[in-house]
Parts: sequence; structure tokens; C-alpha cells
Amino acid sequence: MTQTASLSPLASATGTTPARTFPKLKVEDVSKSYGEGDKRVTIVDKVNFSLADNEFVALVGTSGCGKSTVLSIVAGLTEGYEGVVLVDDRQVVGPGVDRGMIFQSYSLMPWLTALGNVEFALEAVGVPRKERRERAMETLALVGLDRFADRFPAQLSGGMKQRVAIARALSYRPKMLLMDEPFGALDALTKRHLHEQLTAIWEKHRLTVLFVTHDVEEAIFLSDRVLIMSTMPGRIKHVVDVKLPRPRNGEMISGPEFAAYQKEILSSIREETLKLARLDGSAP
Repeated sequence: MTQTASLSPLASATGTTPARTFPKLKVEDVSKSYGEGDKRVTIVDKVNFSLADNEFVALVGTSGCGKSTVLSIVAGLTEGYEGVVLVDDRQVVGPGVDRGMIFQSYSLMPWLTALGNVEFALEAVGVPRKERRERAMETLALVGLDRFADRFPAQLSGGMKQRVAIARALSYRPKMLLMDEPFGALDALTKRHLHEQLTAIWEKHRLTVLFVTHDVEEAIFLSDRVLIMSTMPGRIKHVVDVKLPRPRNGEMISGPEFAAYQKEILSSIREETLKLARLDGSAP
């Protein structure tokens, strides 16, 4: 990778973005099972959905419904599944720099500074030495951490560590961010701040995001659509279009429209919780 690319979508030579005839991401009839014979368990079954270019979509559901499994398949980290995953109409056959992955655990190398962690990721994808520092500083500035570039992970708060992880994922210019409960371990105030920062980055640079979370409020605040998964096995059971205006702010959370979305999604998830309770005999 020898060219510096913008974080913003690439435009054509005429200055306009070419029309797309296919979704950014398409997940088609994806199923994944574990075990053999009588012990074989289907985690997800015939999962179908797509994401448009620049769309922010959250995937929610009960614990164990297969949200993270679907995300891992899209990331190219899980093999042995049925179905097809396409990014820009090309089949996913493994991990790639077109998809940036962010986990709940920060996965930072403690012996490297914030800058060093981002530079290491750039080195791994072949960015020349001369370009690495400039791009690493650019993405640290994007998440508000350029002043902390020389700090080691032990010197950073949890929220700052996650921002370094986001900067690292953004540094190699992915077409899509895949986020697996990235703010799940953070306190409420830090989480709220990062929600606003993530939406600001997304609104400015128009990335496509698939975001797995168990936090319904988080899903509504961040997303254009919320996909709700059933369980045993996991399927897409319901889709909620979030029509809240952007840019979004914390005041929206106390509004009636936000509450209506929350009620609809929680009701759908509760149906799955009751289903599980009946299956294990803990409910009438």
C-alpha cells in the first residue's frame, strides 16, 4: 500500500461517486453449526441481511443468539459455515483490510505507545515506514488522542484505550467497521461520550458499520437500522428503521420517539428470552 487514501469515500475522476448496483455488504443464507451427530448445535440458521454503502446497522438479541458469530463470519475469522458473504459484490474468504474489526477487549500491545500500536497495524498491512507515522497521528487526532500519542496503554483510561483501538482500525482505511460490543466494559458516562464521538466520525467520513451490542439504547442512538435476532437458532426476526434525525445528541434519549423504538425492540427481545425460559423449564 503505497498511496495515501482519504478516510472519506473515494470519488470518481469527475468528482462524483459512481452509482452502486449492489449493497456494500450482503449476508445470504448464512448458517453455522458446531459439533457432530446428536450433539450438533446450529448457532445461526439462514441469516439474511444487507447493508447499504455508508449505513450504520446494529445487531441485537439475547445472549447466545449468534450476534458475534455472524460478525466473525463477516470479518472472515470463522470458517466452516454455509451461505455466502459478499463485500462490494466479492465473496469474503478470510480477513481483509477492507474490514476493520474492533472488539470489546482493546487488544493493545502494552509495550507500545498509542502511536506505536497504530503504527504496528499499518506496518502489518504494508504501509511504508515514511507514511506510517503521519497516518497514525492523523487517526489518533481523529479520535482526539494526538496529545496522548506517547502514552502506553497502562497510562490510558478504558475509554482512551478503546479510542486507540478505533484509531488503529481506521488507520488502514477500511471500507467497513465491524464492532463487537466495543463499549460494553465502559462506564455509562464514558460510553455516552464515545457514542457521540463515533457518530461524529461516521457522519464525517461515511463509513459502513455493523455494530453488535446487547445495549438497546446504544443500538438506537447509533444506528440507521436495528436488526433483532431470534435464538435457538439465530435468525433475523425483526428489523427496526430508526428515523431519528442526525446529528444525534443525548437529549434524544429522553424523548417519546426514542422510547417507542426502545419499547418495540425490548418487546421483541423479551419474546426470545421467554422462549429460552420455556425451553430450559424455568418458565411456565
